[in-house]
Amino acid sequence: MAQERLVVIGGDAAGMSAASQARRLKGPQELEIVAFERSHFASYSACGVPYWVGGDVTERDDLIARTPEEHRARGMDLRMRTEVMEIDLAGQRVRARDLESGAESWTGFDKLVIATGARPVRPSLPGMDAPGVHGVQTLDDGQALLDTLATAGGRRAVVVGAGYIGVEMAEAMLKHGFEVTLVNRGEQPMATLDPDMGRLVHEAMDGLGITTVNDSAVAKILTGPGPRGRVRAVATEDGEYPADVVVLGIGVEPETTLAGAAGLPLGVYGGLLTDLAMRVRGYENVWAGGDCVEVLDLVSGRERHVPLGTHANKHGQVIGAGVGGGYAIFPGVVGTAVSKVCDLEIARTGLREKDAREVGLRFVTVSVESTSRAGYYPGAAPMTVKMLAEHRTGRLLGVQIVGREGAAKRVDIAAVALTAGMTVEQMTALDLGYAPPFSPVWDPVLVAARKATAAVREAGG
Repeated sequence: MAQERLVVIGGDAAGMSAASQARRLKGPQELEIVAFERSHFASYSACGVPYWVGGDVTERDDLIARTPEEHRARGMDLRMRTEVMEIDLAGQRVRARDLESGAESWTGFDKLVIATGARPVRPSLPGMDAPGVHGVQTLDDGQALLDTLATAGGRRAVVVGAGYIGVEMAEAMLKHGFEVTLVNRGEQPMATLDPDMGRLVHEAMDGLGITTVNDSAVAKILTGPGPRGRVRAVATEDGEYPADVVVLGIGVEPETTLAGAAGLPLGVYGGLLTDLAMRVRGYENVWAGGDCVEVLDLVSGRERHVPLGTHANKHGQVIGAGVGGGYAIFPGVVGTAVSKVCDLEIARTGLREKDAREVGLRFVTVSVESTSRAGYYPGAAPMTVKMLAEHRTGRLLGVQIVGREGAAKRVDIAAVALTAGMTVEQMTALDLGYAPPFSPVWDPVLVAARKATAAVREAGG
């Protein structure tokens, strides 16, 4: 059998997981693997960067799952600091540039994996490129921010955006002893939650000493004198907020510039569209995975962009199976995510009220307040659980949880129920683990399910 060549664009979670799985199924004599990565690092946890910056993770290298040398020892030609500039689908080749030397060359492929990830949203506003303004997407970004924190002339930080990265970076700045202001264009922090649950996050951050400014869009970054003046404040329509460092946590969007230029199909969020086997639609020998793709939402039935390392690694396993001659599928997601700011835990899965309305679903909502353990057991901490259920069927549509220790991972119960298409009434019979140190007799998620069941009945379901 003639040797085939697999080219992988992107050397992080999805790309190198795909390469590794393909290598397990096919040896070097059958499959040559060439991977291109433009940064200094491969196979690392981008999700861990805020915790490294904040000091919870002490060493940068703790975030690296596999070094380039380890990949090469397994028979992969991993080319670091090399950026793919063009995909020629008709010629089955890619053009890459060595970022150190500037040299360019073409590499042919039989099979192609696109794992170009996502890019941070960076608005085209005055001052966004000023020294002291940082995105936090890569290990290089994290190191640059730490360097700035170590040399900042003052102790005032402004975080722009109040999503997962924004609240995590607000905590990190707090741990570095900075006075923190969080500027958020939304009604409440954490737009992935409904506003009533986001308000709980806002109140908790106020208690931590973080100043949250909602309903406020950044107009420009103010800088000191000179063409390369350092950041000195963040300006909105309503005011100015002094800053010695600015961290952007506005979110990310699929990095599909290459794919789009090559004519590959993109969805409404700009992500690549694939089938269940993660093949790019309409292309037999091109796969895509990770933060550059859109995936099926199993609850709404629509495509969405959900950039998470858990999905990227699963995509890679599925792609690697396909490249290696096996078969696997990625059926979709229910939108599960967890985060924290200091000791406050935040979790969600499924649809928000806004999402349900957008897809034309009628629903009921309930909220319950409970505790992480039996109320009489030491350390019992409060939590709020919000649940959405379909109006007539009682099908679970979504769950949001805000609370202290032991709150966030309870969302996994709801994630399994959503994946299985359970009703809230069926959930009330789930046989969950119970002992006073771990849960009340009725777990908070099941209390919410009972209340939702009653609400469905009252609504005529």
